[in-house]
Amino acid sequence: MVLSDVDGLHSATAKGRAIMTPLSDAVGPSTRGHELPTFYYLQHFREMLDFVETQYTHVMGDDYAGLIARFRNLDQAAQCLYVRLVNRKGRIHAINKLRYPEIGDLAGALRALQAGEWVGLPDRSMFEETLAVLTKSEILDCVRVTVPGLKRSMKKDELIDVVRISCPPDEFLGRIKKNRLIVQRRDAWVRFLLFLYFGESRTCLSQFTLRDMGLVQTHSFRDSYEPRFSDRDEAMETFYFADRISRYGQSGAGERQALIEESTTWPRPASDAAVRHRDRLACEIGRDLEKSGQTEFALSIFGRGGSAECKERMIRLLLASGQRDAARACLESCIENPESEEEWFFANELLQQKFGRKRTSLRTDVLRAAETLELDESQSGSPERAAIAHFQSIGQQAFRAENTLWRTLFGLVFWDELFGSESAALHSPFDAFPATLRNGTFLDAHVELVEAKLAALASGDSLKPLLLKTSTRHFGTANGVFRWSRSMLETIFALLDHADGKAIASVLKRMCGGFMESRYGFPDLLVVDGDGVRFVEIKAEGDQIRRNQLLQISQMRAAGLRVDVVRIRWRLDPEQTYVVVDVETTGGSGEAHRVTEVAAVKVRDGAITDRYQTLLNPQRLIPPGITRLTGISDEMVEDAPLFADIAEEFSDFMGDAIFVAHNVSFDYGFVGREYARLGRRFRHAKLCTCSSMRKLYPGLNSYSLAALCQRFDIELTQHHRALCDAEAAAELLLLVNEKRAEALRSG
Repeated sequence: MVLSDVDGLHSATAKGRAIMTPLSDAVGPSTRGHELPTFYYLQHFREMLDFVETQYTHVMGDDYAGLIARFRNLDQAAQCLYVRLVNRKGRIHAINKLRYPEIGDLAGALRALQAGEWVGLPDRSMFEETLAVLTKSEILDCVRVTVPGLKRSMKKDELIDVVRISCPPDEFLGRIKKNRLIVQRRDAWVRFLLFLYFGESRTCLSQFTLRDMGLVQTHSFRDSYEPRFSDRDEAMETFYFADRISRYGQSGAGERQALIEESTTWPRPASDAAVRHRDRLACEIGRDLEKSGQTEFALSIFGRGGSAECKERMIRLLLASGQRDAARACLESCIENPESEEEWFFANELLQQKFGRKRTSLRTDVLRAAETLELDESQSGSPERAAIAHFQSIGQQAFRAENTLWRTLFGLVFWDELFGSESAALHSPFDAFPATLRNGTFLDAHVELVEAKLAALASGDSLKPLLLKTSTRHFGTANGVFRWSRSMLETIFALLDHADGKAIASVLKRMCGGFMESRYGFPDLLVVDGDGVRFVEIKAEGDQIRRNQLLQISQMRAAGLRVDVVRIRWRLDPEQTYVVVDVETTGGSGEAHRVTEVAAVKVRDGAITDRYQTLLNPQRLIPPGITRLTGISDEMVEDAPLFADIAEEFSDFMGDAIFVAHNVSFDYGFVGREYARLGRRFRHAKLCTCSSMRKLYPGLNSYSLAALCQRFDIELTQHHRALCDAEAAAELLLLVNEKRAEALRSG
């Protein structure tokens, strides 16, 4: 069929001539200050084609290479339209919704694509996709004769279900106007090329756009890349599973069912990459079958996968269906011949729980046996920060650690091996990790250099010079292993200074041998006490220990490190100090406005214990409206101190107290910006009396400071002067704490 007399195509024309802008000219969309060329999408597609042609000649063969050549022979308008279709969601598109003025002769481009079989019309295999694209009215128009009695009030999903059952696909498609819909062909070709580039199945070029907008970083330490597949067979078998993962997640019910039924004929993968993709696909399909009650089919699918997750789901399903002997045999096999530490761990735990008369899991046991810290409930929004403050208050050093510490240490120690050596292969600029980390060969590829560094660390040799040199030389270089931070070496040096080098080396060696499996699950905090380094996993009420966290704790303890789980129990701590702050300013929030007065009231054990107040010179004029509101004039602050003059004494007054204010973000924001101008960081736990009163005293007409003071008979004689407002907010804090104490007692 010929796509002619196309309706609704929007072309930019002038006096009957198509306007075609050269590829390098004009400017397209802009985000965050990054301007994109008009034909940025075509540039991205050509960049991808150039890369794939250079790196994967040995993989593509004549069929894929021939299609690349045919695409390059299309004129620019046709190329642009095809790439636009590639970047749209789905394969089927309504022609009247194709609006690309920059292309010019859109109808001509469409004819060129049809002549080259780059686009076409829907066929019966695309029946469900076609229904999804059409509007409800269009579907009703096509089936009104075949399926009488349908009501326009039906929801589209309900209508599609009726049509799917009642109307033959060929008959339905025959009733659609021939110029209504268009199908992007060669979509499998595009998906395969994108798969070669990215190593995973993709349907569009959005990553290139995000890169150009500055939202995604690409690597800059290599300008040469190695192909991720050694031959066509490896590429094709990996693509087979990767493509089905993508399609399974995006398809309608019909295609998903076809993909499920196809699972009985999956090829046996030979490469590790194909095995990983097959296991992921098996797990996704198996879980869906399990949810729908198709137990035997789900068991067979899980059995085709070899991952720890597939095996665990299969065993749990065997147990749920009463096949205990089979489940036990599988568990014992996993323990005797585990494919990974994760597999051994879950099998051992499950065997004890289900067959060892042990009623609780190891994770539950560890959580129940954990040390408990009682901390003030006002800090419940950040349990880790609250725990750090507690440890520091008893004279210990405490740092946020989690995965950042170990991944940063690993990346800095082995930077040259990861990114500097010739064997540090990357497959594309978008690769998050060097190939040796992803495929688990890093240790084997650099065994002598790695062992030498680890031996030096274990013997007590300082790695600080190496870390300083690496961080100085490469700071800010984008990489997938860790993120750069100005303060990252402080935590690392605390670890190196106070922990056993052999233990650190043991953890790093495990990361060298299996980075992808061991990069997550590290404890939240690093604490330095009188006995050296202690790692702490923080769990607030209701939190659970994840399996990868428990596995990481077990392995770190085996390496010789102290690791504890600490539970947080929230309470109203009478020893907790609060500082209620109020600032008067030259105007609303923002860098342009400054503080004219600051006052603070210290509260401890239900009573006001100290006060602080001073006017400040804002180094700018005070608007007349602000003077009328606050009573603070330019003359009053002319000889007042600058914020820099009082920064130290205000910081001392705050100590490690909780920062409290009415609408706390306003006051905290102004004080924080004043410290930031001095190059200092201001960080305190926060509590807002306004939001707390809304939560604990609901139903009031207003929660402004003045209204609340009137409602609860609190003195407010000089509203909009800092000390008066701070003292009033302190009284509100006492009301808040009374309610918090009641809630904690009853809870």
